[in-house]
Amino acid sequence: MNFIRRHWYNIGLIVAIVAGVYLAFTWHHMAILQRLLLLNFIALLIHQFEEYGFPGGEPAIMNMVLQPSSTPERYPLNQNSAMITNVSIAYIMYLIPVFFPNVIWLGLAPTLFGMAQFIVHGIMTNKKLKTFYNPGLGAVVFLHIPIGIYYIFQIQSTGIASGWDWVIGVAYMFLTAFIVVNKMTYSWLAGKNSPHVFAEEEMRRFNVQEKIKRIKS
Repeated sequence: MNFIRRHWYNIGLIVAIVAGVYLAFTWHHMAILQRLLLLNFIALLIHQFEEYGFPGGEPAIMNMVLQPSSTPERYPLNQNSAMITNVSIAYIMYLIPVFFPNVIWLGLAPTLFGMAQFIVHGIMTNKKLKTFYNPGLGAVVFLHIPIGIYYIFQIQSTGIASGWDWVIGVAYMFLTAFIVVNKMTYSWLAGKNSPHVFAEEEMRRFNVQEKIKRIKS
């Protein structure tokens, strides 16, 4: 389990590559909504690797910039909460809709969720760090948003999205953000004495500490 806690985002990248190869070989046999939903799943795995693997730095950004802590290596975000939150969202919220593409609200929720991450990565984090880029923003801008726009265009232009699909999809998105991202990550699984500390190299990626010192000086 410790290996998975430390390398879940690297494993996710491998899954993304396998899923990408599968998509390439089955492209013409899949309906367009299913293609988009699988692309969105792949986009999330790339997004997570960008945040934690390369260039990485999300643990330090979250615990030193967005929610400054006296023990940033373990609080409020820790290795265990990061793994559980991200893996559950990826394989439940993003992957399940691939198998049920005609259940529009099920696919709409992760699509909107991915696009909404621009608020955190494109605005909040950049404002705090005084940068134009932070890990995760690349996948949001070049993958989540284009995929999301095309998905919404498809369900609206073909008339397959009902008003209830939008209501349920938006509600599902906010419920996931509140329960999984907020409560689970920063309350239920958080602890100032958590044994699940981030590795030193995870904390040093993207040179977050140096950026903080530059801002303060």
